[in-house]
Amino acid sequence: MAKARVLAIDLGTTTGWALRSNDGRIAHGFARFKPDRFEGGGMRYLRFKRWLTDIKQSTEGLDAVYFEEVRRHLGVDAAHAYGGFMAHLTAWCEHHQIPYQGIPVGTIKKHATGKGNAGKAEVIAAMRALGHPVTDDNEADALALLHWAIATQEA
Repeated sequence: MAKARVLAIDLGTTTGWALRSNDGRIAHGFARFKPDRFEGGGMRYLRFKRWLTDIKQSTEGLDAVYFEEVRRHLGVDAAHAYGGFMAHLTAWCEHHQIPYQGIPVGTIKKHATGKGNAGKAEVIAAMRALGHPVTDDNEADALALLHWAIATQEA
């Protein structure tokens, strides 16, 4: 029986991602969208949209996208970057008619670790305990979000 193809994303200059394909396998990693020295400020978002399209094509479509909904940022630059990534993600999902939903950080952490205020190391440890060889906190956050979606959203 085919499972829903779900993409979970921790948005940012280093974007963590976790993807469940229709055969139930989970792939995960992170992608960097730091602006190059000689490119305009919008190029990171064009590369992000191209990356989303590549992910969609690699799974022959997506049934749902979940992203980490951040309400507090440590700096203005991070807040601006997050807003840009979120705007492009939601517009891309609308264009491709893919349902999407933002999930609060505390909800994700509580599901993964039992604590809504868990630190990065705790989320990484929780994902490693599930058998995922995580190397980056953004990747761990995306995996935690994917596991939340699978457990709670009939995904």
